Amino acid sequence: MTAAVTCGPEKNLHPAEFVDVLERSGLAARRPVGEDQRIRAMVENADIVVYACGSAGRLIGVSRTLTGFAYCGNFSVLAIDADHQGRGIRRELTQRTHEVAGRGSNLVLLSALASAVLYPRAGLDKLYTSLGLPWAAPGTREGL
Repeated sequence: MTAAVTCGPEKNLHPAEFVDVLERSGLAARRPVGEDQRIRAMVENADIVVYACGSAGRLIGVSRTLTGFAYCGNFSVLAIDADHQGRGIRRELTQRTHEVAGRGSNLVLLSALASAVLYPRAGLDKLYTSLGLPWAAPGTREGL
């Protein structure tokens, strides 16, 4: 990670700042960024938020994790501003999140296929099985 970047846990993250980094990272297409209440709930209800800021103090990366601090946690967001990718920020956020969650915890990330090559370099192992319902905008999935 470059010297111009600072990381820390539990930044008082504002929803607009969160959406901004999602947009600059390319993750906005897979997150409900147009739904203010859902974004606010995502920010306020995370168990762990670790952030990276550039030299001007602007948010350039965020890790948002849901966990029980004992066995398993879920990275629900691991976003790095596209202009700052490839500088070790993802690895730093991953390691700091693991420290806060507890080194005995397993942390899991559901990655888009195009991004899957990035995560082993940040210390995450590939898992080959998963189950789940894909995210859909409200009212778009009948029967749920």
